[in-house]
Amino acid sequence: MNIFFLTLIIFVLVYLILNWFTNTSSKKISRGIRSFTIILSIILAVVMIYAGRFIFSLPFVLMILPLIKTKAGLSLMQIIRIWGLLRFLKNSGRFNFNEVNRNQNTQSISLEEAYKILNLDSRKKYTKEEILKSYKKIMKKIHPDISPELTRLASIVNEAKELVLKDVL
Repeated sequence: MNIFFLTLIIFVLVYLILNWFTNTSSKKISRGIRSFTIILSIILAVVMIYAGRFIFSLPFVLMILPLIKTKAGLSLMQIIRIWGLLRFLKNSGRFNFNEVNRNQNTQSISLEEAYKILNLDSRKKYTKEEILKSYKKIMKKIHPDISPELTRLASIVNEAKELVLKDVL
């Protein structure tokens, strides 16, 4: 029932606008469009001033990353994958930015966690080449040469690779 009323209101508004448009002189329409453009520009400027402080926020940066290539060449999907990997490692206690829980970072990882880190299914059987391909794909994104802050993450991925390769061989 609400859709009916909404459609009726839209049609009435369109009818009124078209009726005004046909009964008005072109000079008046031109002034109206010019006034509307000026008012819309002022509103947009005010919104941009207010939103300017959020322009370098994380959601904005994630929206524009596919449009620009970073030095490492990361796309939005690659960053989301890295973020998921970091979240998984943080939840498992293997990767922590705090120095307080340093002892958790030294624990060895389980085989299932190693498969998840390498983005592999633990129920399937993989060849050595498939494991190395997945490992190289991840290391291209998180290698310490690209970003020194990811050294610990790279060592965890190395440990996961070694554990999975031992399981396969």
